[in-house]
Amino acid sequence: MQKFINNPDTLTVEMLEGLALAHADIVSLELGGKLVVNKKLAEADRVTVVTLGGSGHEPAFCGFVGEGMVDVAVVGDVFAAPGPQACIEAIKLADKGHGVLLVVLNHAGDILASNLTMKQAEKLGLNVTKIVVQEDIANASREEAHNRRGMVGCVPLYKIAGAAALAGKSLEEVTAIAQSFADNMASLAVAASGATNPATGMEIAQVAAGCMEVGVGLHGEKGNAKPMQTAEATVALMLDALLEDLNVLPEEKLLVIVSGSGATSLMEQLIVFRSAYAYLNEKNIEIVASHVGELMTVQEMAGFEICIARMNEELLEYWNAPCYTPYFKK
Repeated sequence: MQKFINNPDTLTVEMLEGLALAHADIVSLELGGKLVVNKKLAEADRVTVVTLGGSGHEPAFCGFVGEGMVDVAVVGDVFAAPGPQACIEAIKLADKGHGVLLVVLNHAGDILASNLTMKQAEKLGLNVTKIVVQEDIANASREEAHNRRGMVGCVPLYKIAGAAALAGKSLEEVTAIAQSFADNMASLAVAASGATNPATGMEIAQVAAGCMEVGVGLHGEKGNAKPMQTAEATVALMLDALLEDLNVLPEEKLLVIVSGSGATSLMEQLIVFRSAYAYLNEKNIEIVASHVGELMTVQEMAGFEICIARMNEELLEYWNAPCYTPYFKK
């Protein structure tokens, strides 16, 4: 393993300290560095948004803390969920009297931590709702969506929920808007090479030479091995599956995100997006919102995710609303 790190045991601490130093105008660290906090949180007279997750996927999840997206991110060690006590402290810190939305990705450790957190929040009388992001179409059907993994779709969901909160919506309204968005998105990932766990040096998501893995997970979960293909062929394969899953019809309007997995060049990502644009245009499906760039990585994995989501005028307004975070600004 060749990585520019110091002590593997202090990876997360050093990364978070670096984040806070580099973006001191936007975020601060609380609770011994376990919480990344929006510096304007003290002024928030509104619903607030909290999320949790393991490190190793930067800039997700802590890179989207700031005005208009996430107010507090609870960060665990590499590919590991944080403990529920830190999550409770985050909710207490975030609560400004209007309630808190907790956004969780559907991975075993995160779900366990969030379930314990919600039970404790109920005992404490905290006003909290929860949304589970579960849009990966690779490992379960839409009918079994409770088994689907959470992927990069959490990022646009942060944006939608954060904008609705800034607009003064109630907790029930913010939750309903975000849940509707979550129910109408789908993601799929492909990898051309694997990665290394920086804390242990172990290889994850190994990919055979000359092959790609379609449906690979965020922690090295295996996909379906296929011969390596061109950007256009790969995008067509992925979009066919995504459009079928959401039953997208001609003349519908979509958000399309292409997120690099860590070692895929921006050149490749833009070529992928160009291919997606042309493919959807042929089907008379309009891209009304988009983003290309690394949002959720898997260390140095080569590959990308495509996330699509149905959009309407309200959601488009929230997507285009101003936000200011370390790694996503509008």
